[in-house]
Amino acid sequence: MIIAKSEERRVGRTGTTRRHALMAAGATAAGLLTACTSGGSANGVLSPDAAARAARAARALRRRAAGDSAELLRRYDAVLARHADRAGLLTPLRAAVALHVEALTLRTTDPSPEASSGSPDSSTGGSTGGNTDKVPEKPSATLAGAPAVSPEPVEALKELAAAERRTSDAHTASLVSAAPELARLLASVAAANAVHAYLLTEGARS
Repeated sequence: MIIAKSEERRVGRTGTTRRHALMAAGATAAGLLTACTSGGSANGVLSPDAAARAARAARALRRRAAGDSAELLRRYDAVLARHADRAGLLTPLRAAVALHVEALTLRTTDPSPEASSGSPDSSTGGSTGGNTDKVPEKPSATLAGAPAVSPEPVEALKELAAAERRTSDAHTASLVSAAPELARLLASVAAANAVHAYLLTEGARS
């Protein structure tokens, strides 16, 4: 498997090694998870107003993260539609991204009144319009408004790798304001995106 190659292989133009990407994601998650648990009142119990604000912020962060991964999924669909001959590489990576969207879209247990009252703010739809309860398992046959894709398969893979890195960076940046449970999920997804970027970069070279 490609992932079993030398740990010091470089990942695209960023020069990030696979080992560095995974270790950095883990270390960042560990440090930020500790920071995330240090807030609140002196006795560790939030007031009702503070709890409601925290719940709203968590839902907004989850929607934004789901939207980032959903946009990446759209890019996979666009590349697959134009370069079906690369399906062997892209299909399993797309499936993983679809799972990321689903995991980020599903709402965790939220005791806030807004979540239990069916408020629009508690929608599980993410930032893609509130209709992503079911993530398509296969690329859509119609790609109206799809992202532009290079006609050259190598360039298309490089562009997709860059999109994976951007998504990884976005999820990593969100860790600082995420609650522990969501931060763990974001760290895991960000690490997966970094590995995907490596695999796509290697695929573009072969």
